[in-house]
Amino acid sequence: GELEKSPAGFDARKATGGNTYAGLHFRIQASPLDCTGCEVCTHACPTSALTMTSLPVAMESGHEKFWNFAMKVPNRGERFDPFTLKGSQFQQPLMEFSGACEGCGETPYAKLITQMFGKRLIIANATGCSSIWGGTAGWVPYTKDPVSGRGVAWGNSLFEDNAEFGLGQFLAVRQRRLQLKDRVKAALAKSSAVMSPELRGSLEQWLEFADDRTVTEKIAPELTALLTAEKGAAPEVAEVLRLADLLMKPSMWMFGGDGWANDIGYGGIDHVLAGGHDVKICVFDTEVYSNTGGQSSKATPMGAVAKFAQGGRAVQKKDLGALFMKYGNIYVASCAIGANYKQTVQAFQEAEQYNGPAIVVCYSPCIEHRTKTGLSQMSLDQKEAVECGYWPLYRYNPELRATGNPFQLDGKKLTGDVMKFLIKQNRYAQLARAAPELAEELQAKLSAHLKERHDAMRAQATTESGAGAAANGAGQKVLILYGSDTG
Repeated sequence: GELEKSPAGFDARKATGGNTYAGLHFRIQASPLDCTGCEVCTHACPTSALTMTSLPVAMESGHEKFWNFAMKVPNRGERFDPFTLKGSQFQQPLMEFSGACEGCGETPYAKLITQMFGKRLIIANATGCSSIWGGTAGWVPYTKDPVSGRGVAWGNSLFEDNAEFGLGQFLAVRQRRLQLKDRVKAALAKSSAVMSPELRGSLEQWLEFADDRTVTEKIAPELTALLTAEKGAAPEVAEVLRLADLLMKPSMWMFGGDGWANDIGYGGIDHVLAGGHDVKICVFDTEVYSNTGGQSSKATPMGAVAKFAQGGRAVQKKDLGALFMKYGNIYVASCAIGANYKQTVQAFQEAEQYNGPAIVVCYSPCIEHRTKTGLSQMSLDQKEAVECGYWPLYRYNPELRATGNPFQLDGKKLTGDVMKFLIKQNRYAQLARAAPELAEELQAKLSAHLKERHDAMRAQATTESGAGAAANGAGQKVLILYGSDTG
């Protein structure tokens, strides 16, 4: 078959794992002319199967031919469950060759979302790094599935109004799908007699499962083909075909950084999520305004040096997740993909399936962290951040309240050292050199805050309702005075 037609030297291993993998072989093939040399994959690979090789050696070894051949091999992703860790990685990424910095911590999350939901994905993107690597010059890295022709629909807005921009997209799609339902009902009522049994049955099935993301994704292609073939049977059938792009229920996400989510666009995000709409938000948290040069945001932790916080930020970072968990009806997750790949996949899948608002906050290492090893060990930095309690892993699913605790702490045990983690990043080490006493004071407060937060989350995960414990005592006390000019 295909393997016999491969270029000489194209080595592949027989795939193992049961019937799903029967008859398949496996190989990881990098594009030698597109690799940025970030080294992240070599450090992330648990078996050290990947090694860095100079470009001349890679080209001489035939890797350009290997890549070109691999790109012609048909995608076998339909054999695997895209909502599992392993299955998601057999899906073609519909985001490729972005304009991001080498080792960027944001793009792995976007790539994963396109692998899980890409054929029906609509993105409202906030201006920032994700609009630079996501819309560089006159092209974008988002692409389409070559077989179905479906792919990512991407639009960018300013980060002071991206949540509102995304809400507008959602409301427009919702209204058009309501119109589509009306047209399907009208077609079945008025034109059933002139339809084929296959079309009639498919329309009835779609009407029953119109709001089921998985089912509509499976039946939409066949239904579209039937509508195309019978569009001349009746005007009602042609009208359904006109709206056929929404037979598949879209997955609607908003992308943006921590400056958007915590600062300039926070009011919009709060308004959209509080409205209870079925919208999903992915926050790429670099803990700083990365795109504009490294200014401090409300996500910048205490003691970190950034522009406008040259003396180290004096207050704790804003806890976006705790704020939105207080609503009780919003799905909230905190992820670090390099620390726990499975938990990240679970969080995206649960957020997308949840019938309501959802926000996933993703730890995204950045060149502005000025990590001493660069970003080559980005995934290991994420792992260390979780192990020492610097970054929490959790999922808050309101649907679980009916049977128990909606809050699940996925990083339960702390085994690392916060101070050792901080000193690896020059944004913390810089203050230790310039003002050692101040650095010691701020970093000690940060360390105590992180321990207190983790203890509160552990308590929240063990209470029956899971409500409130993480927010109680995990932050600084604030006195709020209410007044009225009318008495």
